[in-house]
Amino acid sequence: MRSKVGTRWLAGGATVVAGAVAALALQIPHASAATNLSLGAGADGSSKASGTSYGNVIDGNASTYWSPSGSTGTVSVKWGSATTVSSAVIVQASGGGSISGWQLKNHDTGSVLASGGSAPSTINFSSTSLKKLSFVITSASGTPRIAEVETYSSGGSTPTPGPTGSPTSSPTSSPTSGPTASPTGNPGTPTGAWPSSAGSASISGTVSVSGTFDGGMKTYCCIGDGGQGESQDPMFKIANGGTLQNVILGSPAGDGVHCEGTCTLRNVWWNDIGEDAATFKQTNGGTSYVIGGGARNGSDKTFQHNGNGTVSISGFYLKGSGKLYRGCGNCSTSHTRHVRIDNVLVDDIDMLAGINSNWNDTATITRVVVIGSATICGKYKGVPKGSEPSYLGEGWNDANCKVNRSDVTFR
Repeated sequence: MRSKVGTRWLAGGATVVAGAVAALALQIPHASAATNLSLGAGADGSSKASGTSYGNVIDGNASTYWSPSGSTGTVSVKWGSATTVSSAVIVQASGGGSISGWQLKNHDTGSVLASGGSAPSTINFSSTSLKKLSFVITSASGTPRIAEVETYSSGGSTPTPGPTGSPTSSPTSSPTSGPTASPTGNPGTPTGAWPSSAGSASISGTVSVSGTFDGGMKTYCCIGDGGQGESQDPMFKIANGGTLQNVILGSPAGDGVHCEGTCTLRNVWWNDIGEDAATFKQTNGGTSYVIGGGARNGSDKTFQHNGNGTVSISGFYLKGSGKLYRGCGNCSTSHTRHVRIDNVLVDDIDMLAGINSNWNDTATITRVVVIGSATICGKYKGVPKGSEPSYLGEGWNDANCKVNRSDVTFR
Protein backbone atom coordinates (compact mmCIF):
# COMPACT_ATOMS: atom_id res chain seq x y z
CA MET A 1 0.00 0.00 0.00
CA ARG A 2 1.32 3.45 -0.85
CA SER A 3 1.87 5.74 2.10
CA LYS A 4 -0.15 8.95 2.14
CA VAL A 5 1.85 12.00 3.09
CA GLY A 6 1.12 15.68 2.84
CA THR A 7 3.30 18.44 1.43
CA ARG A 8 4.47 21.73 2.83
CA TRP A 9 5.84 24.83 1.11
CA LEU A 10 9.33 26.03 1.87
CA ALA A 11 10.70 29.52 1.49
CA GLY A 12 11.26 30.53 -2.12
CA GLY A 13 8.72 28.24 -3.77
CA ALA A 14 10.17 24.76 -3.18
CA THR A 15 8.24 21.94 -1.58
CA VAL A 16 9.20 18.73 0.13
CA VAL A 17 6.94 15.96 1.32
CA ALA A 18 6.28 16.34 5.01
CA GLY A 19 8.48 13.92 6.92
CA ALA A 20 10.25 12.84 3.74
CA VAL A 21 13.64 14.42 4.35
CA ALA A 22 15.17 14.09 7.76
CA ALA A 23 16.23 17.41 9.28
CA LEU A 24 15.97 19.36 6.01
CA ALA A 25 15.30 23.07 6.53
CA LEU A 26 15.65 23.94 2.84
CA GLN A 27 15.44 27.39 1.35
CA ILE A 28 15.43 26.81 -2.38
CA PRO A 29 15.20 29.90 -4.61
CA HIS A 30 12.38 29.87 -7.10
CA ALA A 31 13.43 29.02 -10.65
CA SER A 32 11.21 29.78 -13.60
CA ALA A 33 10.35 27.15 -16.17
CA ALA A 34 13.12 26.51 -18.67
CA THR A 35 11.53 28.19 -21.68
CA ASN A 36 13.20 27.78 -25.06
CA LEU A 37 13.35 31.41 -26.19
CA SER A 38 14.02 30.39 -29.79
CA LEU A 39 10.45 29.17 -30.21
CA GLY A 40 8.54 32.12 -31.66
CA ALA A 41 11.73 34.01 -32.54
CA GLY A 42 13.11 34.65 -36.02
CA ALA A 43 16.16 33.25 -37.77
CA ASP A 44 18.58 34.14 -40.55
CA GLY A 45 22.16 33.40 -41.53
CA SER A 46 25.01 33.67 -44.01
CA SER A 47 24.00 30.91 -46.42
CA LYS A 48 21.88 27.79 -46.63
CA ALA A 49 22.23 24.56 -48.55
CA SER A 50 19.54 23.55 -51.00
CA GLY A 51 16.49 22.14 -49.27
CA THR A 52 17.36 23.57 -45.84
CA SER A 53 16.01 26.60 -44.00
CA TYR A 54 17.17 28.97 -41.28
CA GLY A 55 13.77 28.55 -39.66
CA ASN A 56 14.44 24.84 -39.11
CA VAL A 57 16.70 25.66 -36.14
CA ILE A 58 13.86 27.35 -34.22
CA ASP A 59 10.91 25.08 -35.03
CA GLY A 60 11.32 22.69 -32.09
CA ASN A 61 11.60 19.75 -34.49
CA ALA A 62 14.85 17.77 -34.40
CA SER A 63 13.87 16.11 -37.70
CA THR A 64 14.51 19.30 -39.72
CA TYR A 65 17.81 21.12 -40.02
CA TRP A 66 19.84 23.97 -41.53
CA SER A 67 23.11 23.51 -43.36
CA PRO A 68 25.43 26.20 -44.74
CA SER A 69 26.32 26.09 -48.42
CA GLY A 70 29.79 24.79 -47.51
CA SER A 71 31.82 23.74 -44.50
CA THR A 72 31.51 27.13 -42.76
CA GLY A 73 28.61 29.46 -42.13
CA THR A 74 26.43 31.29 -39.63
CA VAL A 75 22.90 30.78 -38.38
CA SER A 76 21.26 33.29 -36.05
CA VAL A 77 18.29 33.51 -33.71
CA LYS A 78 16.77 36.99 -33.52
CA TRP A 79 14.12 38.78 -31.50
CA GLY A 80 12.13 41.98 -32.04
CA SER A 81 13.31 43.45 -28.73
CA ALA A 82 16.25 42.95 -26.40
CA THR A 83 16.16 39.48 -24.82
CA THR A 84 18.31 38.19 -21.97
CA VAL A 85 20.08 34.93 -22.82
CA SER A 86 22.68 32.97 -20.85
CA SER A 87 22.78 29.53 -22.46
CA ALA A 88 22.31 27.85 -25.81
CA VAL A 89 21.84 24.21 -26.77
CA ILE A 90 23.15 23.23 -30.20
CA VAL A 91 21.45 20.13 -31.59
CA GLN A 92 23.10 18.51 -34.60
CA ALA A 93 21.33 16.28 -37.08
CA SER A 94 23.08 13.08 -38.11
CA GLY A 95 24.72 12.67 -41.49
CA GLY A 96 26.53 16.01 -41.71
CA GLY A 97 30.14 17.05 -41.45
CA SER A 98 31.90 17.18 -38.08
CA ILE A 99 32.36 20.67 -36.68
CA SER A 100 35.95 21.42 -35.60
CA GLY A 101 35.67 25.14 -34.81
CA TRP A 102 32.83 27.42 -33.70
CA GLN A 103 31.95 30.71 -32.04
CA LEU A 104 28.82 32.01 -30.34
CA LYS A 105 28.47 35.74 -30.94
CA ASN A 106 26.40 38.67 -29.76
CA HIS A 107 25.50 39.88 -33.23
CA ASP A 108 24.54 43.31 -31.90
CA THR A 109 28.09 44.09 -30.75
CA GLY A 110 30.16 41.47 -32.55
CA SER A 111 31.56 40.18 -29.24
CA VAL A 112 32.36 36.47 -28.88
CA LEU A 113 30.41 34.97 -25.98
CA ALA A 114 31.97 31.48 -26.25
CA SER A 115 34.08 29.45 -28.66
CA GLY A 116 35.52 25.99 -29.06
CA GLY A 117 36.67 23.16 -31.29
CA SER A 118 34.39 20.16 -31.60
CA ALA A 119 30.70 20.90 -31.70
CA PRO A 120 29.16 21.67 -28.29
CA SER A 121 25.93 20.41 -26.81
CA THR A 122 25.27 23.05 -24.15
CA ILE A 123 26.97 26.46 -24.18
CA ASN A 124 26.82 28.60 -21.04
CA PHE A 125 27.97 32.21 -20.89
CA SER A 126 27.48 35.40 -18.88
CA SER A 127 23.88 36.62 -19.00
CA THR A 128 23.59 38.98 -21.97
CA SER A 129 20.81 41.23 -23.29
CA LEU A 130 20.72 41.16 -27.09
CA LYS A 131 18.46 41.09 -30.12
CA LYS A 132 20.40 38.56 -32.19
CA LEU A 133 22.54 35.56 -31.24
CA SER A 134 24.74 33.94 -33.89
CA PHE A 135 26.24 30.45 -34.00
CA VAL A 136 29.26 30.67 -36.31
CA ILE A 137 30.85 27.51 -37.75
CA THR A 138 34.46 28.38 -38.54
CA SER A 139 35.65 24.93 -39.65
CA ALA A 140 34.21 21.48 -40.32
CA SER A 141 35.07 18.26 -42.14
CA GLY A 142 32.10 18.65 -44.47
CA THR A 143 28.73 20.37 -44.53
CA PRO A 144 27.34 20.39 -40.96
CA ARG A 145 23.67 19.95 -40.12
CA ILE A 146 22.15 21.97 -37.26
CA ALA A 147 18.70 20.78 -36.19
CA GLU A 148 18.05 23.26 -33.36
CA VAL A 149 19.60 26.32 -31.73
CA GLU A 150 17.74 26.47 -28.43
CA THR A 151 18.23 29.50 -26.19
CA TYR A 152 17.49 30.00 -22.49
CA SER A 153 17.55 32.84 -20.01
CA SER A 154 18.84 30.68 -17.13
CA GLY A 155 21.56 28.07 -16.67
CA GLY A 156 24.48 30.39 -17.38
CA SER A 157 28.01 30.49 -16.08
CA THR A 158 27.01 31.05 -12.44
CA PRO A 159 25.47 27.95 -10.82
CA THR A 160 21.94 28.34 -9.54
CA PRO A 161 22.03 28.35 -5.73
CA GLY A 162 20.58 25.30 -4.05
CA PRO A 163 19.59 24.42 -0.49
CA THR A 164 21.16 26.60 2.19
CA GLY A 165 20.23 24.30 5.06
CA SER A 166 20.89 20.57 5.14
CA PRO A 167 22.46 19.06 3.03
CA THR A 168 25.48 20.91 4.38
CA SER A 169 27.67 20.42 1.31
CA SER A 170 28.20 23.43 -0.92
CA PRO A 171 25.38 23.65 -3.49
CA THR A 172 27.91 24.22 -6.25
CA SER A 173 30.16 21.31 -5.38
CA SER A 174 31.14 18.90 -8.10
CA PRO A 175 32.07 15.23 -7.78
CA THR A 176 35.36 14.95 -5.93
CA SER A 177 36.63 12.23 -8.23
CA GLY A 178 35.78 10.50 -11.46
CA PRO A 179 33.24 12.22 -13.72
CA THR A 180 33.97 15.62 -15.19
CA ALA A 181 30.34 16.71 -15.28
CA SER A 182 29.80 20.33 -14.31
CA PRO A 183 26.64 21.43 -12.49
CA THR A 184 25.83 23.98 -15.18
CA GLY A 185 28.09 23.52 -18.19
CA ASN A 186 28.94 20.99 -20.84
CA PRO A 187 28.80 17.55 -19.20
CA GLY A 188 32.09 16.43 -20.70
CA THR A 189 32.82 12.97 -22.07
CA PRO A 190 31.68 10.11 -19.79
CA THR A 191 34.51 7.81 -18.73
CA GLY A 192 32.73 5.17 -16.66
CA ALA A 193 34.07 6.60 -13.39
CA TRP A 194 31.62 6.94 -10.51
CA PRO A 195 31.44 9.99 -8.22
CA SER A 196 32.29 10.01 -4.53
CA SER A 197 29.41 10.69 -2.16
CA ALA A 198 29.59 13.80 0.02
CA GLY A 199 27.48 12.17 2.72
CA SER A 200 24.00 10.75 3.17
CA ALA A 201 20.47 12.10 3.53
CA SER A 202 17.71 9.80 4.74
CA ILE A 203 14.24 10.08 3.23
CA SER A 204 11.08 8.13 3.95
CA GLY A 205 8.86 9.34 1.10
CA THR A 206 8.77 11.30 -2.14
CA VAL A 207 10.61 14.63 -2.21
CA SER A 208 8.64 17.16 -4.27
CA VAL A 209 10.72 19.88 -5.92
CA SER A 210 9.71 23.17 -7.48
CA GLY A 211 12.55 25.30 -8.82
CA THR A 212 16.10 24.00 -8.39
CA PHE A 213 17.17 21.32 -5.91
CA ASP A 214 20.94 20.94 -5.51
CA GLY A 215 21.89 17.90 -3.44
CA GLY A 216 25.55 18.78 -2.97
CA MET A 217 26.51 15.28 -4.18
CA LYS A 218 24.96 13.57 -1.14
CA THR A 219 23.40 10.12 -1.43
CA TYR A 220 19.63 10.15 -0.84
CA CYS A 221 18.19 6.88 0.45
CA CYS A 222 15.77 5.09 0.28
CA ILE A 223 12.25 3.99 -0.64
CA GLY A 224 10.73 1.06 -2.54
CA ASP A 225 11.92 -2.50 -2.82
CA GLY A 226 14.40 -2.24 -5.70
CA GLY A 227 12.20 -4.37 -7.99
CA GLN A 228 10.15 -3.78 -11.13
CA GLY A 229 6.81 -3.24 -9.40
CA GLU A 230 4.80 -0.56 -11.20
CA SER A 231 3.21 0.78 -8.01
CA GLN A 232 6.33 2.20 -6.38
CA ASP A 233 6.56 5.89 -5.57
CA PRO A 234 9.38 8.06 -6.95
CA MET A 235 12.16 9.39 -4.73
CA PHE A 236 11.91 12.83 -6.38
CA LYS A 237 8.92 14.45 -8.10
CA ILE A 238 9.95 17.48 -10.18
CA ALA A 239 7.40 20.19 -11.02
CA ASN A 240 7.22 21.64 -14.54
CA GLY A 241 10.40 23.59 -15.30
CA GLY A 242 12.24 22.24 -12.27
CA THR A 243 15.85 21.13 -11.98
CA LEU A 244 17.40 18.31 -9.94
CA GLN A 245 21.18 18.44 -9.81
CA ASN A 246 24.21 17.01 -8.01
CA VAL A 247 22.32 14.13 -6.43
CA ILE A 248 23.16 10.44 -5.93
CA LEU A 249 20.17 8.12 -5.53
CA GLY A 250 20.86 5.23 -3.18
CA SER A 251 19.37 1.75 -3.33
CA PRO A 252 16.50 1.03 -3.36
CA ALA A 253 15.28 4.13 -5.22
CA GLY A 254 11.62 3.27 -5.81
CA ASP A 255 10.53 4.59 -9.19
CA GLY A 256 13.46 7.00 -9.37
CA VAL A 257 12.55 10.50 -10.54
CA HIS A 258 9.23 11.69 -11.99
CA CYS A 259 9.22 14.83 -14.15
CA GLU A 260 5.64 16.12 -14.11
CA GLY A 261 6.42 18.53 -16.97
CA THR A 262 9.64 19.48 -18.72
CA CYS A 263 12.62 19.26 -16.38
CA THR A 264 16.41 19.20 -16.22
CA LEU A 265 18.34 16.38 -14.51
CA ARG A 266 21.92 17.58 -14.22
CA ASN A 267 24.72 15.42 -12.79
CA VAL A 268 22.29 12.93 -11.22
CA TRP A 269 23.52 9.41 -10.44
CA TRP A 270 21.54 6.23 -9.75
CA ASN A 271 23.40 3.57 -7.73
CA ASP A 272 20.59 1.14 -8.58
CA ILE A 273 17.98 1.87 -11.25
CA GLY A 274 15.18 -0.18 -9.69
CA GLU A 275 11.94 0.21 -11.65
CA ASP A 276 13.01 3.18 -13.84
CA ALA A 277 15.66 5.84 -13.28
CA ALA A 278 13.37 8.66 -14.48
CA THR A 279 9.94 9.01 -16.08
CA PHE A 280 9.11 12.02 -18.25
CA LYS A 281 5.42 12.98 -18.21
CA GLN A 282 5.49 16.34 -19.99
CA THR A 283 2.51 17.19 -22.21
CA ASN A 284 3.56 20.72 -23.27
CA GLY A 285 5.57 19.60 -26.30
CA GLY A 286 8.80 20.89 -24.76
CA THR A 287 12.22 19.38 -24.12
CA SER A 288 13.52 17.73 -20.95
CA TYR A 289 17.25 17.39 -20.41
CA VAL A 290 19.50 14.75 -18.87
CA ILE A 291 22.93 16.38 -18.68
CA GLY A 292 25.81 14.29 -17.36
CA GLY A 293 25.35 11.75 -14.59
CA GLY A 294 24.99 8.00 -14.79
CA ALA A 295 23.07 4.90 -13.73
CA ARG A 296 23.77 1.22 -13.10
CA ASN A 297 22.19 -2.07 -12.06
CA GLY A 298 18.95 -2.02 -14.05
CA SER A 299 16.97 -4.83 -15.63
CA ASP A 300 14.63 -2.95 -17.96
CA LYS A 301 14.28 0.72 -18.90
CA THR A 302 16.44 3.56 -17.63
CA PHE A 303 14.54 6.59 -18.98
CA GLN A 304 10.82 6.11 -19.62
CA HIS A 305 9.09 8.72 -21.83
CA ASN A 306 5.32 8.71 -21.22
CA GLY A 307 4.44 12.25 -22.30
CA ASN A 308 5.12 14.06 -25.56
CA GLY A 309 7.86 16.37 -26.82
CA THR A 310 11.56 15.58 -26.63
CA VAL A 311 13.99 14.07 -24.13
CA SER A 312 17.62 15.11 -24.66
CA ILE A 313 20.33 12.89 -23.08
CA SER A 314 23.96 14.03 -23.20
CA GLY A 315 27.18 13.12 -21.41
CA PHE A 316 25.55 10.14 -19.67
CA TYR A 317 27.05 6.82 -18.51
CA LEU A 318 24.97 3.63 -18.21
CA LYS A 319 26.23 0.32 -16.84
CA GLY A 320 24.11 -2.84 -16.91
CA SER A 321 20.51 -2.22 -18.00
CA GLY A 322 17.93 -3.17 -20.59
CA LYS A 323 17.44 0.14 -22.43
CA LEU A 324 18.78 3.66 -22.03
CA TYR A 325 15.53 5.16 -23.38
CA ARG A 326 12.05 3.86 -24.18
CA GLY A 327 9.13 5.80 -25.57
CA CYS A 328 6.03 4.29 -23.98
CA GLY A 329 4.42 1.80 -26.36
CA ASN A 330 1.12 1.27 -24.55
CA CYS A 331 0.31 4.30 -22.43
CA SER A 332 -3.23 5.64 -22.18
CA THR A 333 -2.37 8.42 -24.66
CA SER A 334 -0.43 7.61 -27.85
CA HIS A 335 1.91 10.58 -28.24
CA THR A 336 4.57 11.21 -30.86
CA ARG A 337 7.86 11.34 -28.97
CA HIS A 338 11.42 12.32 -29.81
CA VAL A 339 14.74 11.54 -28.17
CA ARG A 340 18.18 13.04 -28.76
CA ILE A 341 21.14 11.01 -27.50
CA ASP A 342 24.62 12.49 -27.76
CA ASN A 343 28.00 11.80 -26.18
CA VAL A 344 27.04 8.76 -24.08
CA LEU A 345 28.90 5.67 -22.88
CA VAL A 346 26.95 2.46 -22.35
CA ASP A 347 28.22 -0.87 -21.04
CA ASP A 348 26.35 -4.17 -20.90
CA ILE A 349 22.93 -3.03 -22.15
CA ASP A 350 20.44 -4.55 -24.59
CA MET A 351 19.21 -1.46 -26.47
CA LEU A 352 20.09 2.21 -26.61
CA ALA A 353 16.70 3.62 -27.71
CA GLY A 354 13.31 2.03 -28.25
CA ILE A 355 10.76 4.09 -30.23
CA ASN A 356 7.33 3.58 -31.80
CA SER A 357 7.67 4.07 -35.54
CA ASN A 358 3.93 3.86 -36.22
CA TRP A 359 3.48 6.97 -34.05
CA ASN A 360 6.25 8.82 -35.93
CA ASP A 361 8.69 8.77 -33.02
CA THR A 362 12.28 9.74 -33.82
CA ALA A 363 15.65 9.00 -32.22
CA THR A 364 18.56 11.28 -33.20
CA ILE A 365 21.78 9.59 -32.04
CA THR A 366 25.37 10.88 -32.21
CA ARG A 367 28.72 10.13 -30.51
CA VAL A 368 27.86 6.88 -28.77
CA VAL A 369 30.37 4.38 -27.36
CA VAL A 370 29.06 0.86 -26.69
CA ILE A 371 31.06 -1.61 -24.60
CA GLY A 372 29.89 -5.03 -25.73
CA SER A 373 26.96 -5.29 -28.13
CA ALA A 374 23.56 -3.61 -28.22
CA THR A 375 20.70 -2.71 -30.54
CA ILE A 376 21.11 1.00 -31.17
CA CYS A 377 17.66 2.07 -32.37
CA GLY A 378 14.85 -0.45 -31.95
CA LYS A 379 11.50 0.19 -33.63
CA TYR A 380 8.23 -0.98 -32.11
CA LYS A 381 4.57 -0.87 -33.09
CA GLY A 382 2.81 1.15 -30.40
CA VAL A 383 -0.55 -0.22 -29.22
CA PRO A 384 -3.45 0.88 -26.96
CA LYS A 385 -3.17 0.54 -23.20
CA GLY A 386 -3.69 -3.05 -22.11
CA SER A 387 -1.86 -4.58 -25.08
CA GLU A 388 1.84 -5.23 -25.61
CA PRO A 389 3.80 -3.45 -28.38
CA SER A 390 5.45 -5.68 -30.97
CA TYR A 391 9.11 -5.34 -31.97
CA LEU A 392 9.65 -4.45 -35.65
CA GLY A 393 13.44 -4.49 -35.86
CA GLU A 394 16.47 -2.21 -35.76
CA GLY A 395 16.67 0.98 -37.83
CA TRP A 396 19.63 2.88 -39.24
CA ASN A 397 19.60 6.27 -40.94
CA ASP A 398 15.88 6.27 -41.75
CA ALA A 399 12.87 8.46 -41.00
CA ASN A 400 12.65 7.26 -37.40
CA CYS A 401 16.20 6.21 -36.50
CA LYS A 402 18.42 9.16 -37.35
CA VAL A 403 21.76 7.52 -36.76
CA ASN A 404 24.63 6.47 -39.00
CA ARG A 405 26.91 3.58 -38.21
CA SER A 406 29.78 6.05 -38.01
CA ASP A 407 28.00 7.70 -35.06
CA VAL A 408 28.48 4.55 -32.93
CA THR A 409 31.74 3.00 -31.71
CA PHE A 410 31.66 -0.57 -30.41
CA ARG A 411 34.37 -1.73 -28.03
